Amino acid sequence: MTEPAKFKIVLGDSNSLKLTLPSGIPKSIEEFKFEIRKQCGVTGDFRLQYLDTDFDDFLNLTSTVDLQDKGTVKVVAHSAYDVCSLSSADTDIRSSTSSPSPSCLSVSPTTSDVASASTSELSSSTKLRSETWPTNFLIPKFPYEVDLELQKAHEEFLKDGTSLNIDTKPKLKSEILKSLAAEVVKYKVYPRIEEYEEIAKALITKHPCLQEKGSVGGFYGWKISLQWKMANYRRTLRAAGCSEVKINSLKHKHGENTSPNQVKKPKKAEVNFYPDYPAGENKQSLEEERLALLSEVQKRDNHQIIKHKMEKTFVYRRHEVIEEMPFIVDFKSRWPALFCEHEIAAEFTRITTVPLIQTFMSKLDGYTSKLASIYQRKGGIAGRKIWKLMATIDENDTISTRRACILRALSVYLNEDYENLMKEYADTDFENAERDMANTVIGLYIIRPEDAEACDPPSDVGLIVEGVKVLQNIGDVTKACALLLGVIYSLNLSYPSDLKYTFEFFQKVLLGLDAQKLSHKIQVLKNKLVG
Repeated sequence: MTEPAKFKIVLGDSNSLKLTLPSGIPKSIEEFKFEIRKQCGVTGDFRLQYLDTDFDDFLNLTSTVDLQDKGTVKVVAHSAYDVCSLSSADTDIRSSTSSPSPSCLSVSPTTSDVASASTSELSSSTKLRSETWPTNFLIPKFPYEVDLELQKAHEEFLKDGTSLNIDTKPKLKSEILKSLAAEVVKYKVYPRIEEYEEIAKALITKHPCLQEKGSVGGFYGWKISLQWKMANYRRTLRAAGCSEVKINSLKHKHGENTSPNQVKKPKKAEVNFYPDYPAGENKQSLEEERLALLSEVQKRDNHQIIKHKMEKTFVYRRHEVIEEMPFIVDFKSRWPALFCEHEIAAEFTRITTVPLIQTFMSKLDGYTSKLASIYQRKGGIAGRKIWKLMATIDENDTISTRRACILRALSVYLNEDYENLMKEYADTDFENAERDMANTVIGLYIIRPEDAEACDPPSDVGLIVEGVKVLQNIGDVTKACALLLGVIYSLNLSYPSDLKYTFEFFQKVLLGLDAQKLSHKIQVLKNKLVG
């Protein structure tokens, strides 16, 4: 029998509630958020942060694996700094936006609220998405008149099993599809076929009266209708000036050496692939911020200023990467502040909402023992290579060595060559190393003393893109792998074809991005990991 789980839910300053889940820790974040809405009276869009015991700080909740019984979870509003909530025991309703949300009451912000968040930060935060595609898509609340018709149809369905003939009610169908489309664009404007199917299934599950007796699964017609509705809805968004759709218009592409059918859209689960400019900002104003940023990089001890300006210019930088696809040499000279460890990690989080280093390391550590066990059962030439790589752990069983060995062996297990990812050089062979790195398209380099053993720590670890050293002195091979993924996302690069399964494992298994769609090889490995 599952033990009940209890949580402290922090809704704002001096406003927290106790949440009890009789069935234990939920399997998905969406289920957890549903219970918070239900038991705590929270309305509107929000994300969750959990109190991490390692760092003694709140971190973004990306998986319910991070939840612990009697843990503390903070509710963070998407478009406000405090969540609008209403409970029978306590009414503490706040909003940091200038206009009240229709779904909740609001009061004017205090002076301290305004001082803690500048207008530009508010504008920037409301333009970016803060959630990945949900594990279980929640059907939104429809307009009042639609709900009335569905309630009546549901009563008929319960009485004699008669489904609503939606084709006789085109206006009702249109309103349902419009509401679904508006909910979808909160996550993405170009859903995949599987996601359309997921939405259609969720629709007839919540409203059984909408099942189609003659279609596959009872939802095939809804799936096709939603695809058409989304295409029409994108035209509406383009007319409204939505950058993510506008970039793919023929007018925007005029003069480009590209096919009209080539659509620029997320391919690696980017949540903020091509966001709109913040309110009150444009290309010219953000170019001035970029020039100011170049001056700030030359100064000392001004990390907070650089961080603020990097956040403010994210959209401008993202547009430049997607539209112009610049050479790395040119882009690095324009944005030198980006090419350091913490800014690459921060850029990755802006694009995906997922903390890069913490998530990568914690998930890898969680799978380490299972991966080691799986590697032991591998036979043939690959098995012998893996055995040789893993033997390094016996010589130097530190956490950094163990992680690096696990990652090298992963590529071998997936029938890929880890040396295409990690290139090792002796510090005495400087000329050959520099020549080889200049010809490297993408990867990480490891410099070791000439007489060093494989288990000895390297003297330098860095990243190379298009023959250019983009990061140096990282010091840890595993962190370098995570940061290389961050660079790929930040520069909108494709994965190397000879390492596609290794990077797919990094992205979908370790970071949980687009984890519902796995290649057969990675799916088999994941089944072994969770089995």
